[in-house]
Amino acid sequence: MRIIIDSGPASVNFEDESMQIKRIAGALGARITGIDLREGVSSALAAELRAAFLEHQVIFLPGQPLEPALFLRFAQAFGRPIEYPFVKGIDGFPTIIEVKKLEHERVNFGGIWHSDTTYLEVPPMGSMLLAREVPPYGGDTMFANQALAYDELSSTMRSLLEGLMGVSSSAKADVSQTREDRLKSDGRESRREEYRAAHPIVRTHPETGRKSLYVNVAHTVGIEGMTDKESAPLLQFLFEHQVRPEFTCRFAWEPDCIAFWDNRCALHNPVNDYHGFRRVMHRITLEGTRPV
Repeated sequence: MRIIIDSGPASVNFEDESMQIKRIAGALGARITGIDLREGVSSALAAELRAAFLEHQVIFLPGQPLEPALFLRFAQAFGRPIEYPFVKGIDGFPTIIEVKKLEHERVNFGGIWHSDTTYLEVPPMGSMLLAREVPPYGGDTMFANQALAYDELSSTMRSLLEGLMGVSSSAKADVSQTREDRLKSDGRESRREEYRAAHPIVRTHPETGRKSLYVNVAHTVGIEGMTDKESAPLLQFLFEHQVRPEFTCRFAWEPDCIAFWDNRCALHNPVNDYHGFRRVMHRITLEGTRPV
């Protein structure tokens, strides 16, 4: 299979023809075309896609009209799908949830900068969305490169953060509000009121070895060993720093497009600018490892 990686003036070519990879921004994100996932995912293709995923942190695959079984099969090529703790899966597929905002709703699901479910003791490796219905305009998703955000800190700040543990909670008010509509319609009866976990503020990626920031405004509520007064200014600085425009990309959805992002080193934020229209996605979350 030939892969073309558009990274500027030069391109890298592999053998055969079909798959093309094109960066969409300087910080992160790549669009991959020339493959049909309905034909299955060979071990060679999975390896090439995973390499692109690790390099770009989020990959977008347009033109993939996959039924749930095929979407699940695609996800299984990269890890073990897990159930989301608050929302039940679609009929017959407990690990595929519907992420939707309906015409009458004003708040979108997860509409704040975050990495998925950092309040779990073992948070996910990655997440996938498959667009089923998109609004006529708006509804983009933004992503932010947390390895780049870490690299751009001063050496003094990096030293200060090393060894600190951020405390995450599922009950932080701003993000809890973004789940309310879905809990009413699709909530799991067995869900807990709150999940809580502590993870390193500076995380080392288990596959690439790169360090990245691992806090987010949606879930991080404090720092172990610090009072709220002490931790609040430091966290506020990190929340603002980690989503600077030069660390981000923005993706405009189209039906049948898949986004697959790395929760270990990238934040995401779905933009809520399409009131009066429907947006429906299917999401699969992949099992991760304990952050270190």
